[in-house]
Amino acid sequence: MAGFRTHITVSGGLGIAYGGFAVQPLGFSTEVGILAAGVTAVGGMLPDLDSDSGVPVREMFGLLAAVVPMLFIRRMMHAGMPLESICATLLFAYLFIRYFVANVFKQFTVHRGMYHSIPAMLIAGLCVYLAYPDRGVRFILGVGVMVGFLSHLILDEIYSVDWRGIKPKLKASAGSALKLASPSVPATMVCYLILGGLMYLAYLDFKKNFSQ
Repeated sequence: MAGFRTHITVSGGLGIAYGGFAVQPLGFSTEVGILAAGVTAVGGMLPDLDSDSGVPVREMFGLLAAVVPMLFIRRMMHAGMPLESICATLLFAYLFIRYFVANVFKQFTVHRGMYHSIPAMLIAGLCVYLAYPDRGVRFILGVGVMVGFLSHLILDEIYSVDWRGIKPKLKASAGSALKLASPSVPATMVCYLILGGLMYLAYLDFKKNFSQ
């Protein structure tokens, strides 16, 4: 499979291209373009959360613990929360994701399981879409995360082929990244239940905004 640095390099390059595309020709502000580039780069590293190596997992959960709460700042401001409450919520969310979620995720995931899949990519995109309140920006950010996530899956599949010799050979990991289901039926069911729930929430949110 591709190394962590390879994924960072590719998703970072994609992020720059995607952020530039958001600004021109789509017409979003430079700030939105920078944010889109950032979430695309992060999306390319998300599948490594189920890595057996401690370094990528620790670094990625540290990054997510800082980035994810910030996506909710606009929603909290729109809800009229005072500054002190927002700061306290951000601090709690950081600690919750950095330590509790990270430990639970480690216990219930295996490397190249359902977290390395197309449904997981859709879950990541929907989470970002639902977290951000602005209708136009949320779509750009959600797609950006999925673009980065998909780049990771494709790279893993490319690196699962042994190109040495006259005839390429598939490694044992071939087909374990770009998949719709895993050998574990419970893991597959849970993944699709989460995806279905998020799709329903996105539908309700879209219906609410469309009726306004």
